[in-house]
Amino acid sequence: MDIISHLTRTVSPAVLGDDHSPAKESLLEQFYAIFAARLADHDTYGRFANENIARDDQEFYDRVWTEGAHRDQISRELAGKHNVDATAARGLIAMAAPLAFHEIKSLAGTTPVPQFLNDNLASYQHHIPAWASTVLPAGMLAATPAAGGTRISDTTSTAPLQHTEEEKGSFMKALLPIIGLIILGALAWALLRGCQENPEPVATPVASEQQAAGDEQVAVAADVEPASLRIATGENNELYACRMNAGDETLQSKVMNALTAAFGDEANKCRADVDDNFATDMPAAAQLASILPIVKNVPNASMIIKGDTITVNAPDEAALQQLVTDLQAAAPAMTVQAEGPLDLQGEIDDSLTAADAAMNNLGDNPDPRDVARALSIQVINFELDKAIIPDANKALLDRAAKIINEVPDMELMIIGHTDSQASDDYNIELSQERADAVKEYLVAQGVDASKLSTKGMGESEPIADNSTEQGRFRNRRIEFVVNDEINVANEGMIISNDALDPDLNPLDSNNDDLLPDGDDVTQGSAIDPAN
Repeated sequence: MDIISHLTRTVSPAVLGDDHSPAKESLLEQFYAIFAARLADHDTYGRFANENIARDDQEFYDRVWTEGAHRDQISRELAGKHNVDATAARGLIAMAAPLAFHEIKSLAGTTPVPQFLNDNLASYQHHIPAWASTVLPAGMLAATPAAGGTRISDTTSTAPLQHTEEEKGSFMKALLPIIGLIILGALAWALLRGCQENPEPVATPVASEQQAAGDEQVAVAADVEPASLRIATGENNELYACRMNAGDETLQSKVMNALTAAFGDEANKCRADVDDNFATDMPAAAQLASILPIVKNVPNASMIIKGDTITVNAPDEAALQQLVTDLQAAAPAMTVQAEGPLDLQGEIDDSLTAADAAMNNLGDNPDPRDVARALSIQVINFELDKAIIPDANKALLDRAAKIINEVPDMELMIIGHTDSQASDDYNIELSQERADAVKEYLVAQGVDASKLSTKGMGESEPIADNSTEQGRFRNRRIEFVVNDEINVANEGMIISNDALDPDLNPLDSNNDDLLPDGDDVTQGSAIDPAN
């Protein structure tokens, strides 16, 4: 993992814009190494591990290095070594810090950031200049090379260092080890005295309330899923499919406003799951006004934004590569990638692993919505034209049966979906049969049948394009939702009333409703006669 190269490719363009100064690029490269070494310190990272750091938070740098003298030293040294104005250097660092933080978190994935950076120390350690030892935790600096050996850093200026009062500096350096021993002895004495006055049982770990709270916050932060947006365009560049996961209504509104600006009223078909299980920020939210029109201009394209990554696909290879290039230019701080070929077995295995982990995190008396989400993660890969539950899914469904039985008020709807490869009628029938098969299996495991209902949606509710193999695979799915979600608008609604039962919706355009409504009064039916 070449962390510095990744940050140079993703963060530097966002910081420098049209300024392609090699000196500033080198300055940022070296800062990334110093910054990564600082974040590798558990105490430093723990101070803001649970914060939602905005990508434009230029005060974040001040919170990473709380000592003003250290901040001044970093900007002064970097400015001097790379021949950049000191004020400009300070501005570049302040802009780069929050962006680099998000990129490093993205690279770390589920691994704690300090652990990730310590595991990959060798990839950036050689970029750290010798003078940075005073602003970094001990042990972060690579061993100093012998004369004529390898340079400390490829980005370090070869200009001679300007030192004044060299003899005094050398004398102070000679005293440093002695001073260190004196301080170490004093600390040891104080520790011994404290142990004598307040003895603790041998081998009993001691943690302050602040540390315990910090650990709890990190654990909570790790449980929050990144906010996400999934869209697909149709043959005529319309919004074909749209799903969103957001941590609050503020983020939902922000994304919906951007979708409306790009797609107009078509944005209303976007279904949102709003819950505090998801993050309340989306790194790409500020760039959606630029991102969405680019995707809209590519027919049958799909895009998934999750965390700091944008994954796209299109049926035409040339269009796909251009889409990646254009999106990277529009959102330089994001990682933009083309979706790879479909790995069917890998997707199935990964989904079962993820669903199993989500089930493990449910705890006692779980929220039915969390159970529904966990079950929806799995891929139930039915054979072609069949509705037989694969053996791979049975263990997870067995666990689900126990949980559903243990929670008295849990009522779930099982919804079947298909791709668009067959006729509408056939797909409706097949999706209903598959949803029924899941219900029948759960009932056979002891679930009260009254707790479960089913619906076959056919191809009418896609979450991806139907023009690529990957998109069709994602559209063939089983979803679980909580029954009381169906009638709640704009509160994590998974599916609309109109889609669930078009013949019983008093707001649709037909005349097949149970009660008179606002349909065409000149028309009528047996159950909704004209007035």
